[in-house]
Order: sequence, then C-alpha cells, then structure tokens
Amino acid sequence: MSAKKLHIRNGRLVDPAHGLDRIADLFIADRRIVGVGQAPADYSADQSIDAAGLVVCPGLVDLSARLGGIEPELAAAVAGGVTSLACPPDTKPPLDEPGLVERLVRRSETHALARVFPVGALTQELAGQKLAEMHGLSNAGCIAFSQARRPIVNTMLLLRAMQYAATFGYAVRLRPQDDFLAGEGVAHDGEVASRLGLTGIPVCAETVAVGTALELAAQTGVRLHLSRLSSAAGMALVRQARDNGMSVTCDVSAHHLHLSEADIGYFDTNARLDPPLRSLTDRQALRAAAQEGLAVVCSDHTPIDADGKQLPFAEALPGVTALELLLPLTLLWAAQDELPLTLALARVTCDPASILGIDAGALRVGSRADVCLFDPAERWQVTAASLRSQGKNTPFLGREVQGRVRMTLVDGRVVFTA
Repeated sequence: MSAKKLHIRNGRLVDPAHGLDRIADLFIADRRIVGVGQAPADYSADQSIDAAGLVVCPGLVDLSARLGGIEPELAAAVAGGVTSLACPPDTKPPLDEPGLVERLVRRSETHALARVFPVGALTQELAGQKLAEMHGLSNAGCIAFSQARRPIVNTMLLLRAMQYAATFGYAVRLRPQDDFLAGEGVAHDGEVASRLGLTGIPVCAETVAVGTALELAAQTGVRLHLSRLSSAAGMALVRQARDNGMSVTCDVSAHHLHLSEADIGYFDTNARLDPPLRSLTDRQALRAAAQEGLAVVCSDHTPIDADGKQLPFAEALPGVTALELLLPLTLLWAAQDELPLTLALARVTCDPASILGIDAGALRVGSRADVCLFDPAERWQVTAASLRSQGKNTPFLGREVQGRVRMTLVDGRVVFTA
C-alpha cells in the first residue's frame, strides 16, 4: 500500500525529543515527516486531518510486550498509540534460533501494524545452561538479548554471556531476581502477604540480583538494561551505579507507578504481577525515578486468558494486559504528580527508542512518520469489550481512565482510527 501525503493540522504537537509543545501542523510524505510547522516547497497533500483539540505526538515505544496471537496484540498496540515494541524471548518456542526470529518478524510485517523488535534468548531454550548463538540471532533481527523471566543460576555463564555481548556491542537485558530468595513467593513480602497467608518475595531478591548484574556489567563493559524494577532499594543501586559513571538503563511497568501491595485486595488475581506490587514507599520511589529520567516506562504487556487468572491467587499466572493502557496510565501519572506532558511522554517515546537504538520516538524532519493522535480529555471505562487484546487481565477493569487514542500512523500510513 502506497503511503499518502498527509497534512495533520491544528494539533498540539508534543515532541519530547526536541522540547516541542505548541499548536502546529505536521506534514508527511514518503513515510517520513517532511515538515513541522511549515510545509516543504511544492507540497500538496493527498489527505488533510483536522487534529484540533488533539495531542499529536510520536508513536509510543514499548520496551516489553508479549505477543500471544500476533494480530490481536498488534491491533491492541496501535489502538493504544504504540507503534514500536520489543518482544521478549520467552515465546513458545523461545527465540533462540534465527529461523524463529525471522518468522516472528515476517508475521508481524504481514499485518503492517506496529513494528516488532525481537529480543533474542541469552541462552539456549532459556535454560541458563549454554549460550545462544547471539551472532546469528542478531543477524536475524534481534536488538538485544535476555533471559526474560528465566534465571541464569551460574554466574560464570552470565559473565561469559556479558563478555561475548560486549565484544560485539550487543545489549543485555535482565529482569533482576534471585530465584533462590524469591522461592515460591507470589506477592511482596510485607503486611498484605502476611495477612492473606501468601508466600512473600523479599526486596533482597531484587537487590541481590541487581548488585550481581551491575558488578558483572562493570567488569565487562556490556550495555546493560535492567527490566521492570519494583523496589526503592533496587532503584537506589541503579542510581548509585549511574552516579559512578555506568551507562546502565532500566524501566518500570506503568502498573507499578500506580498500584501497590494493597491492590491485591481479597486475592485479586489481576493484581498478580511479576515482579510483585510492592509497598507504597517503593511505588513512590519508582515514580520519582521515572520523573528524573532514571527509569523509562513500559507496559509489560502479558495477555493471559481467563483460565490462567480464574485460579487461587498463588496458582494464577502473573501478568497484565497493558498495551492499550500505557498511554492513559502515563497521563494519569503526569496529572497526579503535576508533570509537564513533554516529560511524561518522553518516558514512553524518545527515551525507550534511545535504549533500543531505533529510529522512532521523535517528530523531526526526516524521521519515520510514526505518530499518535490522542484526546487528552476524553474519559473512558476499561472493560473487556473496550480492550482489543486477547487478554482482559488488568486490575483497572471497571475503572475510568482519561486520554484516548483517536488515530495512529505507522510509516505514514493510518493503521488505526477510533
């Protein structure tokens, strides 16, 4: 399908990468942005889009979104304004062979919705025993390497993996948790878990793993990203490492900016997350880290069918559906903490794009025309029917949120219209 020349007019352009926040027009041609505020010479639009009352921003970039059925999840992504997403390697089968990666990329391109950037397995079958063939996986399209939720118990193997990755300039992404300390835990090791009789996961399960990852990264010089930190203590370790000159990056899930252990309520399995929802103090520390730019925000989208959640809390599968909630939850955080819109949107656009090293997250002339148009004032209720994802598993079911995507463009093509 050929891309049209589009003129998006009267919108509030917000481009965090360049500090832009003003009413201005946007001009698109040949899948690229060709004008911001002023049309290029001899420009004639095929279609004009009136964005009065809407925010026009870069398409959102999500650092972690699992795809069950590819088509419905990519449809959910563009309905949420997400135009680029990184897919963790814990697919079925895991992304540990180039052919599997190539197939995922081809299938995602067939649907021509959001762009998918695979994260390759760090070890074969994610078993933590033998290194995966990172070179072949990189050539197939992997942008980084990870164990997802699977541990590498052998720290010598983790050291070797980081050394190999550093040699070739590959990024390593770790979800820091010491599985021996976490044990069979299903909730934060605090007052709520004690009251409900749930086995707890202590904060030290995170901090021990963070400390190990940082030490090995310092030894090897690898580009390290820590995924979905959940505690104030874990974030403090990252801050200290950054202050000491390390280039480590990290993210938090949008849900962890808003929820705490108290939201488990009476065994609400939709609040069964990995990592677990922690204390109010931890939640506040995550919000502060995101505000200062220490952490970016991701959806950690994990669609789970009803059978996986309609179980006793300890047996239910962890995870939330979140692609369509990433924007409204980011806007809610900005409103509650009285943050500039440019700052909040940076954490879900240009900042994660920089971590991934992709051409996305900006509205400059020459950049890909990945654009999100949303109504910042529109309120809507989160219901199973309102979510396009196959997963309806979110603790925000029944709640009203504010901010709704009206249109999404990928490579200058309109891929979603409300």
